[in-house]
Amino acid sequence: MIVKLKSGQYRLYSRKKNPKTGKRRNLGTFATRAEAEKHERAVQFFKRRR
Repeated sequence: MIVKLKSGQYRLYSRKKNPKTGKRRNLGTFATRAEAEKHERAVQFFKRRR
């Protein structure tokens, strides 16, 4: 999940919420949306790499 911040940067959050805290995990902050999307693809790739 990519969210635009007030600073103009983009933050990548995990898709699922942590049941304990009710919040999503921060997976990184990026200058452009394209960078965030690229990192999201990398995260998905490594998640299913086994």
